[in-house]
Amino acid sequence: MKYSSQRVAYPYLLLAVALFALQIVLGLVIGAQYVWPDFLKDVLPFSQGKAIHINLLVLWLLLGMMGATYYIIPPESKREIHSTKLAMVQFWILTIAGLIDAGYLMAGFSEGRKYLEAPWPVDIMIIIGALMFLYNVGMTVLKSEKKTSIQAVLLTGLIGLSVLFVFGNVMVRNANFSIDQYWWWWIVHLWVEGTWELVVAALTAYVLMRLTGIPRGHIEKYLYLEVALVFLTGILGIGHHYYWIGTPKYWMMVGGFFSALEPVPLALMVWNTFQHLKESKTVPTNKVALNWLVIAIIGNFVGAGLMGVVHTLPIINQWTHGTQVTAGHGHMAFFGAYAAHIIAVVYFVLPEMRGVTNTFDQRSGMRSLWWMNLSMLFMSLTLMAAGVVQVYVERISGVSFMLVKNTYLTGWMIMRLVFGLTFTVGVLEFVYDFIRISKSKPMEQTLQNIVTGSFSSSGGAAATRR
Repeated sequence: MKYSSQRVAYPYLLLAVALFALQIVLGLVIGAQYVWPDFLKDVLPFSQGKAIHINLLVLWLLLGMMGATYYIIPPESKREIHSTKLAMVQFWILTIAGLIDAGYLMAGFSEGRKYLEAPWPVDIMIIIGALMFLYNVGMTVLKSEKKTSIQAVLLTGLIGLSVLFVFGNVMVRNANFSIDQYWWWWIVHLWVEGTWELVVAALTAYVLMRLTGIPRGHIEKYLYLEVALVFLTGILGIGHHYYWIGTPKYWMMVGGFFSALEPVPLALMVWNTFQHLKESKTVPTNKVALNWLVIAIIGNFVGAGLMGVVHTLPIINQWTHGTQVTAGHGHMAFFGAYAAHIIAVVYFVLPEMRGVTNTFDQRSGMRSLWWMNLSMLFMSLTLMAAGVVQVYVERISGVSFMLVKNTYLTGWMIMRLVFGLTFTVGVLEFVYDFIRISKSKPMEQTLQNIVTGSFSSSGGAAATRR
């Protein structure tokens, strides 16, 4: 680790992993409630458990992206982070906001907007945290001697992430449901399929260069393609959410076509990297991080791409909208497009922080990879199959929703729960690996810094080599 301020990434990644594990526990509970509706219903009703499950997903992914950014931006900018103290204040603001949100949802309250159930004060805290993050990273980049495409793409994504959340939270509070939904998608879709894609593309580009030694020029051309396609597919692809809420019909054509192209540039980036490895005969030492990146690209292409195309074409979506087909697509898309990327970054960052990149035991990482990814694939396919049954029996044949749920879908939900349990095995292996790799003197010092907020460099200092 070249820059001491990179240590500030650790508390973000630590909390992200903890929230990921908690999200999976809640996923098991609500998965069991599909099969046994009375399971823990007095402790955690289904509606509350699902809301927390989804909100934890958003929060831990954001924290993971922030931690990864704080780790890669110093070496990319060739200077320390502008202010590690500001980064730690931001960390605690977001942590407290998450705790308040969880308590609010556990108490049975909600604003009724999926992904955005948090009360207004929590939204303000998240906005403050996002703007602090943007300022800290922006100042670091602006003060760097040489600007790079990775910096530019990353900063563009962060600006969009912050601005859209501010704008969306002002606009969505509207008494008219259609108008409310119209602006609601400006956060949900344009985060997930717009600004987040830019952030993940920049992180992926940096990690690929460090893991494989691929020339920067090979990576940059796909970053530029990513930006171009995000403006086309990410922004125009929002139309596949506008089909049935009263917007003009042209959104059906626009949304249906452009949504299909979103995973293309990242897939091309990784394909080009493997071509480089084959030609240069380079053998990466950190195979688990590289394999997680490959899995992320495949998961993105299958979940967001193939399953998305099958589900979002208007002629199909009129039947599948809101069914288990949506859940199957959503699980695979979120895990492939974002969760797997964050896990890949964790496996890149932790060994490098500890100084064991070439020597750490990668067997646990590979086991977690297979457990999680095979389980997620079969879980998603199970949900897609359940959705097809639901469409035919409920929406075509006219059988009531509750009868379909309690009879025709029970077997599928049991299978989904089984794959959820095997997925949890992979998560536990990953959490164990995170703790194992973190056990070192530098990590112990970092854990103390989480509490005190003190680092050897508070920002702007010259780089120090370890």
